[in-house]
This record gives sequence, C-alpha cells and structure tokens, in this order.
Amino acid sequence: MALVPCQVLRAAILLSYCSILCNYKAIDMPAHQTYGGSWKFLTFIDLVIQAVFFGICVLTDLSSLLTKGNDSQEQERQLKKLISLRDWVMAVLAFPVGVFVVTLFWSIYIYDRELVYPKVLDNFIPAWLNHGMYSNYCQLTPNNLILGVPFLGMLLGPKSGVLPLVEIKES
Repeated sequence: MALVPCQVLRAAILLSYCSILCNYKAIDMPAHQTYGGSWKFLTFIDLVIQAVFFGICVLTDLSSLLTKGNDSQEQERQLKKLISLRDWVMAVLAFPVGVFVVTLFWSIYIYDRELVYPKVLDNFIPAWLNHGMYSNYCQLTPNNLILGVPFLGMLLGPKSGVLPLVEIKES
C-alpha cells in the first residue's frame, strides 16, 4: 500500500508541531516559572491542541492502512469511532481555537507589536519560533482541510456546496 500525500503531510505536520512545542518548552522565560507556567498562554494551548489533533490524524491514517482488506466488523467500527473523534476535535477545538489565536495575534501585532509581542521577547523567542507558533497554522491546516478532513459535514449534516449554511425555503 502506497502512502497518500495527505498521510505524509499529516505526519510532517505532527513532527513540525512537536518540534515547535519542544523548542518552546526549552526556552527559559521568566513567565514560564510563574503560576500556570506555559499553560496560561492560549498560544501554547493551541499548539498542544494542534499537535494532539495531528497525532489523531496520523493514528487514523495508520489504522486505516492497517485495517484495509480486513473484513472485521469490530475493526471497521473502531476506525469509524476514530474518524469521528478526529472530525470532532477538528470542528470543536483545532479549527476554532487556531483561527482565533492566529487572527487575534496578527491583528494586534499589525496594530501595535508591543501589546502582544514586545521586543523584549526577541531575546527569548527566536523569529523562526514565533512564526512557527503563529504562521504554521495558516499554512498547514487549510492544506489538511483541502486534502481530506471533512469536518464540516459533521457539523452541517448532509448538505454540501458553496453556501451550506444558507437554506432557501420554497413557499
């Protein structure tokens, strides 16, 4: 069985988020030593959510590759549960929190950098890590949506199309 590009992409995204998390945790910042540590920052929580989501995606891909060709009803049932968990995490946590964090950060950053990311933090957080925390989401998650996590179907039901939220009733 050959790997599909979206499966390779998800594995690469998972490794990317894990490396960003490891580098972020390795930074010795005074704010990490206070109450709550890194968990008080929505950015860090978003990074963990994205890493968990892509971990579930990789697990789903591996499970689907390993169960192909088997006629076991139990394996199919477990795979469907894993896929619905993946879609739920994307629809409820990964997508909304990621969009909120990225949109809010870059909007405030453009308005006044000192409000959200003071120049003092440049001594602690390198520029590549800052872009990894805030720009990775903009590039990677839309690619994942295009390549195959149909979470909108779970939210909207059987409707599909360009404007699935708009329903025109005929009188």
